[in-house]
Amino acid sequence: MNSADLKDEIKSKYGQAALQVASGAKSTCCKTSCCGGDPVAASTDPITSDLYEETQKSELPAEAVLASLGCGNPTALAQLNTGEVVLDLGSGGGIDVLLSARRVGPAGKAYGLDMTDEMLALARENQRKSGLRNVEFLKGEIEQIPLPDNSVDVIISNCVINLSADKDRVLTEAFRVLRPGGRFAVSDVVVRGEVPGDIRRNIELWIGCVAGALEESEYRQKLARAGFEAVDVEPTRIYRAADAPGFVSASGLDIESIAQHVDGKFMSAFVRARKPWVSAEAE
Repeated sequence: MNSADLKDEIKSKYGQAALQVASGAKSTCCKTSCCGGDPVAASTDPITSDLYEETQKSELPAEAVLASLGCGNPTALAQLNTGEVVLDLGSGGGIDVLLSARRVGPAGKAYGLDMTDEMLALARENQRKSGLRNVEFLKGEIEQIPLPDNSVDVIISNCVINLSADKDRVLTEAFRVLRPGGRFAVSDVVVRGEVPGDIRRNIELWIGCVAGALEESEYRQKLARAGFEAVDVEPTRIYRAADAPGFVSASGLDIESIAQHVDGKFMSAFVRARKPWVSAEAE
């Protein structure tokens, strides 16, 4: 599947997820509920469940919480300071943007970038309900960020970069829009070791936050090649064989045969890096 077809599939599935949330139901694209599966089973998804503290969720519109489709909580791990500008790549229903906006305060700003119209509509409604004014949701792709060079202090993202077919472009764009000294602080699914080709080729697993995941050393290499320094990958949740049904239930693959390839190899991780204060070209 080429990158254009992949993006169309992602828009379709995440658009369905947004519409499901707008109707008042919990949704997740790391399980089958956004594609017609069981929303009750999705509540115990090994990737997306129990990521946010109740105190955080209580500050937000219910729809922002229901639309949370990530694999981590970058706002809890990233250093966000008063007055800073934050950009969330693939912001979905806006939960991490709204939490970031509270952290940086009225003197700061939080941008959300998403390519799915239904998610943008949901996020903007969640912003309206929250009453936060230091928020702006942008339509666009994470491979082509619609912001100027050196305009952002912190980039966050929540289980989205793994969905891109051109991760080098995403990281290059992230580096471009960050100010010198700016921080890259994302939650993502990361792989340790080899993954069978039939998993990576399966489109449902691309949509489900698994098959597009980078191997840890490759993630580090790509960040360094984009210009970042101080790269660190911190596991936040490691998936075991017992979690395999949560990954492959919609794929048509045999769960028993896949479990051995999943055990301990997939993890949610917090990926940190920094844009140097002085560029290599200036040295």
